[in-house]
Amino acid sequence: MAAESMPKGDENSPTMEVPLVEEQDGSQLSKSLHRLETFLRLFGYCQYSFLSFVISWLSFLLLGIVLPVFMIKLSASSKAEKYQINSFEFQILVFQSLAAAISLLCISHNLRKYGVRNFLFVDRSHGHMAEFRDEYVKKIHDFFFLVAVWVLPCLLLKIVLEIVRDMHVHRDPWWQTVAISIAHIISWTYSTIIFLSGCALFNLLCNLQVIHFENYGKLLERDMDVLVYIEEHIRLTHYLSKISHRFRIFFILEILVVTACQAVALFQTTGNKDIITLMNGGDFVISCIAELVGIIITLHAAAKTTHRAQGVASIAAKWHSLVTSNSRDAAITSSSGNLDPPNMASILHLNYSESDLEAVDYVPVPTIAQLTSSYNKRQAFVSYLQSNPGGFSVFGWMIERPLINTIFFLEISLVLFVLGKTITFTSK
Repeated sequence: MAAESMPKGDENSPTMEVPLVEEQDGSQLSKSLHRLETFLRLFGYCQYSFLSFVISWLSFLLLGIVLPVFMIKLSASSKAEKYQINSFEFQILVFQSLAAAISLLCISHNLRKYGVRNFLFVDRSHGHMAEFRDEYVKKIHDFFFLVAVWVLPCLLLKIVLEIVRDMHVHRDPWWQTVAISIAHIISWTYSTIIFLSGCALFNLLCNLQVIHFENYGKLLERDMDVLVYIEEHIRLTHYLSKISHRFRIFFILEILVVTACQAVALFQTTGNKDIITLMNGGDFVISCIAELVGIIITLHAAAKTTHRAQGVASIAAKWHSLVTSNSRDAAITSSSGNLDPPNMASILHLNYSESDLEAVDYVPVPTIAQLTSSYNKRQAFVSYLQSNPGGFSVFGWMIERPLINTIFFLEISLVLFVLGKTITFTSK
């Protein structure tokens, strides 16, 4: 009886532990997604009903536009004209509100249409959720860290600027000075969080797709048919095309708004150098820093996704060449009486870099079953990957290093043009 009871215990224990672990992992991912959705709902991104739509845009109108406009008018009516220049204040507000409104409009439209899980491709029908569950949770945590690590320093600069300004600007009632400063800080923080969280959410979406491309090389280690590899790549590139389609307007409009803001800021600071001081020009500096950070986050995420997607072709080409050469070596060694295949792990240097500036060097070691794969199928597979590199694109323009360099030089040309129009050197 004791001998018969032992196998039953061994059979039941694994079946009880594995579902329990999977259930705990699934609940952890669900909690992370719920936490993310709560954050997005708090700042008005989740406009799932007409009531939430009205509340979201009414809050943006009041906190992002009406409140700062009223504070600017109130500041102008006090005895601080030499420290407050209304045109500068309104220009800052216009670009800040435009950047936040674009982020809120584009993200809320996609969330309302697809929901959080489908929007991030982490549902069971899209994302192989059980396999990459822990990595999904880590990337969601990185989203909150990215927002905090850039909002908090900018917020600290804004608070210091308001304190320094209040020390130099003397208004009759002291509580009015404090109230105006607090209102400016609240409005600026609200608009900046909306803008940066939209950029960080795009970064999160790209990083979730990068997970699959980074694990695609490991898929070649498995004994599968070439058609399985092609189908998986088609699925991944299809998701990238969806992301490109959903974010192309967001990408273009944000770049245009930030570029216009930088140009206006440069015009104001160089063309009016006699009246621009830290008191009235400090907001321009802080707003420009926040907007540049958002664009850098967006460009980095798009370029990283494109780099990982295009690196798959290099991995497959190396895999194909190694499998082909090993097949020939195996045939030679078998004819000479040695049936053991060569140890490829000793001649391959496996080094995968986390940096986007370095190539993807991960090459999976082929198994014995893969040595018998058809050469024509592998060649067709490599040709397909080279012809369909994939990546994030905007109306056919792939976001990669050459395009980013082009954008950079266009921005530099604009800066030099503005400096040429505002700064002149006269010879005696």
